[in-house]
Amino acid sequence: SLADAQFHKLHTICKKLRLTADDHLIEIGTGWGGLAVHAAKHFGCKVTTTTISEEQFAYANEWVKREGLEDQITLLKKDYRLLEGTYTKLVSIEMIEAVGKPYLNQFFNKCASLLIPDGLMLLQSITIDDRRYDSYHKGVDFIQKHIFPGGFLPSQLVLNQHIKQASDLSIRDMQDIGLDYARTLRDWFNAFVAAKEKLAVHGYDERFARMWEYYLKYCEGGFLERSISTVQLVLSKPRYVDELTR
Repeated sequence: SLADAQFHKLHTICKKLRLTADDHLIEIGTGWGGLAVHAAKHFGCKVTTTTISEEQFAYANEWVKREGLEDQITLLKKDYRLLEGTYTKLVSIEMIEAVGKPYLNQFFNKCASLLIPDGLMLLQSITIDDRRYDSYHKGVDFIQKHIFPGGFLPSQLVLNQHIKQASDLSIRDMQDIGLDYARTLRDWFNAFVAAKEKLAVHGYDERFARMWEYYLKYCEGGFLERSISTVQLVLSKPRYVDELTR
C-alpha cells in the first residue's frame, strides 16, 4: 500500500542518516511533517524543521501535538537561508527543486555550515537526465507552466558540480529510485481517479481533474523512460568516519 511504502521510505532515510537518540536533525523543507514525526518517534532524536508554507506549518504543528512530540520537534516558519546553529544530521527531501539554478551554490554552502565537522546529510532530489539538462533549463515545460511555477530540476552532474564548488561535503552514497517513483505515481493516479467524484466538494472542476490526471501520467512516463529520475545522496563533512572504518 502507499502507507507501507511511505513508512519504508521514511525509515530508509533515517537509517541512511544513521539516526540515534543522540542526534539533532535539521530538516530543510518540512513538507507535511512526516519525516520529522517519523524520526522523532522511531529513532528518538531531536528534530528542528523549517518551512515557508503557512498551510504545511499549521498541519505539521497539529500532527506534532497529536503525537505528543513537542519536546522533541521544533517547527520553524523560516527561510532556510536564515537558519542558525549546528546540527549532527541534515535532511532535505525534494525541496531543492524550489531553490532555483542561480542559488544552488548558496544552498549547499548553507547546508554545510549547519553541520558539525563530522556531520551527515541526506538529499533527495528529482533530477533531469544530464543529456537533456541544457535544453530543459532554457525553456518552460508543462510542469513549470501549470504545476510548479518556478520549479527547476538539476541533473546529477549539476548537483555534483555545485556540491564541490560550494561546500566541503563529500558524496558517500547515491541511490537512484526513479522506477519506484513511477510505481508511486501510478498508485496516486488510481487513487485520484477512485476519489474523483469528491473533487467538486472541495471546489475543483473537471478541467482541474483532467490536468491532474495528465500531470500524473506525464510524470510516470518520464520516470519510466528515464528522462527524469529521483536520487538520494548521502553526503558527509570532512571529519565523518563511517562505522565500518572506525
